Amino acid sequence: MKQELLTMNQKEITRLELVQRVTKKQISQIEASEALGVSSRQLRRLQKIYKQKGAWGLVSQRRGKASNNQLSVEMKRQAFELIKTHYSDFGPRLACEKLFERHQIKMSPESVRQLMLKEGLWVGKKRKKVVVHQTRTRRSKFGELVQIDGSPHDWFEGRAPACCLIVFMAL
Repeated sequence: MKQELLTMNQKEITRLELVQRVTKKQISQIEASEALGVSSRQLRRLQKIYKQKGAWGLVSQRRGKASNNQLSVEMKRQAFELIKTHYSDFGPRLACEKLFERHQIKMSPESVRQLMLKEGLWVGKKRKKVVVHQTRTRRSKFGELVQIDGSPHDWFEGRAPACCLIVFMAL
């Protein structure tokens, strides 16, 4: 039991403790299912697994296994060779489109991006730092702040001398 707890993450330990408390009838199934964020039917399934396999049954069975959506090593190698020879100066999305269009290799743009980053063919743009400006404190009285704007222009279209329109705003 202690060995199993050492390999469990915090979420799995919490799940185990709640299932044990339900099994000992310390709390109801509804309370435990709400605490875990699962349905009461799912909690009964967890209880059944716990009774059959013990604490180890509540540990994720996918742990340590490769993803089902993983690309094959051969496909990655072939795509990399094509990108390196034909599309080394392309961005990931365009390279992805050309791989599919010309070579019938279907990969997501993110997979192509990861491949290009790993092999050093592409470097993403650095994001600009967001500059947060301090807000101006409000004036205590109306009219403390006066804004003036002038606009020199031939307002009268040659019928009179050019002049400047000036606007005052009291805020």
